[in-house]
Amino acid sequence: MTRLQGCGTALVTPFTEDGLVDFPALRALVDWQIAEGIDFLVACGSTGEAQTLNESERERVVASVVEVAGGRVPVMAGATNNDTARAVDETQRMCQLGADYILTATPYYNKPTQEGLYRHFSAVADAATRPVCLYNVPGRTAVNLHPDIAVRLSRHGNVMGIKEASGDLKQIMSIIGERPDDFAVFSGDDWLTLPVIAAGGDGLISVISNEAPAPMTALVHLLLSGNFEKARTWHYRLLPLMDANFLETNPAPVKAALHCMGRIHDVLRLPLVPVTDATRTALRSALRAAGVDGV
Repeated sequence: MTRLQGCGTALVTPFTEDGLVDFPALRALVDWQIAEGIDFLVACGSTGEAQTLNESERERVVASVVEVAGGRVPVMAGATNNDTARAVDETQRMCQLGADYILTATPYYNKPTQEGLYRHFSAVADAATRPVCLYNVPGRTAVNLHPDIAVRLSRHGNVMGIKEASGDLKQIMSIIGERPDDFAVFSGDDWLTLPVIAAGGDGLISVISNEAPAPMTALVHLLLSGNFEKARTWHYRLLPLMDANFLETNPAPVKAALHCMGRIHDVLRLPLVPVTDATRTALRSALRAAGVDGV
């Protein structure tokens, strides 16, 4: 298994004004992302509002992203559920749609033990016909995948990596230090990209690259090539934009930013709502400061 590296965009799911999935806008986003040089795409993750898409919509979104990508970049499909049997079923369906990888998060709400997490992820990996990327995001799921369990899972033949969004750099470094050579470690937080890659990580699954794919990809590539001096310049140039995108719950700010750029409608599904005017103003300012076109 070749270790995946680079910058991947955790794609938003655009909606029409009446709340339906906006497939033309989604296809246009995918084409633009690839033209801007993104390394891979992630469909139906938390940034994609996967939990408010029904089963049919999730399948159609992933199928559309796979079709438009057309093999130009890999596609990672989200398949998360707090019922292991449903997570397994979703994983199998996403594999059948042609996704290159599966992204599956720690089960939310149930608060399983570490052994429960190990068995859950093992069941998903056993069922998948594509390599599986674990996703640790305790801020959303109320459970943290401990480094020793992540490393234990890394030895499963069908587990290719982890998106680590715990925000705990020590924890991330523990995984990097103990992982097998073919196990990728991605930052799940834009602002931690620099230290994670400096510690030996493989890249980023990004929110900010929805609106700034070329700059975020440039930052990741500079870091992976060891050009830390120039990477620091990019990092601090983009840091205000990273901050602005998390003034309110993701993906409300990134959708507002893309709307400012004329790429999507500013529509979310409840319980998420559009950002406040103050956040929208901060986003416009940060986009201009970062040199993002179309604002």
